[in-house]
Amino acid sequence: MDSAYLPALAALAGSATGGLTSLASAWLTLRRQGRATRLSRDRARRQKLYRLFIDEASKLYADALVHDAAEVSALVGAYAISRMRVLSSPAVVKKAEAVVRMVVETYFSPNKTFPEVRKLMDSRAVDPLRAFSEECRAGLQASSK
Repeated sequence: MDSAYLPALAALAGSATGGLTSLASAWLTLRRQGRATRLSRDRARRQKLYRLFIDEASKLYADALVHDAAEVSALVGAYAISRMRVLSSPAVVKKAEAVVRMVVETYFSPNKTFPEVRKLMDSRAVDPLRAFSEECRAGLQASSK
């Protein structure tokens, strides 16, 4: 082999290596950005679902404290649990099911007067969504790591 070709081949190999390195770096960066975008979108979707569930369950629980009977159509909104089964951890789903069960059981208990509701609030026994919201927060924090 002629020694004049050696520097040209070395330059060509260096250029190819540099080009492949750039390509690999760009591909890895785009892949990582895509994953971050997907995780962010999933997190936002779960946050919206949790917010809707908390709003609906809060209204139903307040209604259950002062009424004996609920319209079945009103309880349908609380059954967003099916969507949670797809997007959330089993622990979050379990806490959501406990909230719905508590709301239904509250409809079967005697109505509360406003002084009784106030006493419940003071004793912090009126927060059926606490365990659910804490589990949601833990799940969201774990997914952001």
